[in-house]
Amino acid sequence: MRLFSVIFLLFSITVSAQTEGVVHYTRTTYWTKMMNQMTFLSKQEKERYTYMFGGRDDWQEYTLLYFNDKASKYTHSDEKSAESEGYDWRKEQLVIRRDFEKGTMTDIIEAAGKTYIIEDSLRTPNWKILNDLKDVAGHICMKAVVEDTVKKQKIVAWFAQDLPVNAGPERLFGLPGLIMEIDINDGTVVVSATRIETKKLTQELDLPKKMKGTRLNETAYQQMLAKFIKEKIKEERNPYWTMRY
Repeated sequence: MRLFSVIFLLFSITVSAQTEGVVHYTRTTYWTKMMNQMTFLSKQEKERYTYMFGGRDDWQEYTLLYFNDKASKYTHSDEKSAESEGYDWRKEQLVIRRDFEKGTMTDIIEAAGKTYIIEDSLRTPNWKILNDLKDVAGHICMKAVVEDTVKKQKIVAWFAQDLPVNAGPERLFGLPGLIMEIDINDGTVVVSATRIETKKLTQELDLPKKMKGTRLNETAYQQMLAKFIKEKIKEERNPYWTMRY
């Protein structure tokens, strides 16, 4: 009985230590796949892609997820990718915060040329958990799928049950384990964890002291996105030049 108690205590300490820290993600966009999916694009828009990316298919950027069992915050990393060397790319505003204890969200997102502050209660995505397994950054992960009906995206997520927090990258959350990887529309965009730092967080989960932007709830934000996407399709242009895929 004493041995069992010691093992249980050690396991509890290990889990507790792992449920606070920062996840480093690499976000890769495959522009050729995105372009091929958009049959509505004009010839000029396709030529613009070719010129902008010089025939390259993938583009990488780095993001961070600060997390504990009460909250999470997802944002850009200061790390620069090899692709960005020599370019002065301005990163769009991106702060995605989830308060699991209070059941609220506060997101600061730049889209369609404006900055939006989305404040609402948390609405867990309608995940379907499958039996597939995959190793991501040294963690055995289970598969889950969900659909974004506004952006017409099929999203596959891989979550680690040994990290018992329901946080994740981008705007995703709500699984019984930390989301280590997401695949949007069969590999058009892949966000994958490369490493996890377990450390005590101090101010990393705080929102910016000054937040400027148009305030919306989640429903109004999704309605705005749907209208913008519809307009760009009519114009034969890619809506994701000015909004996150």
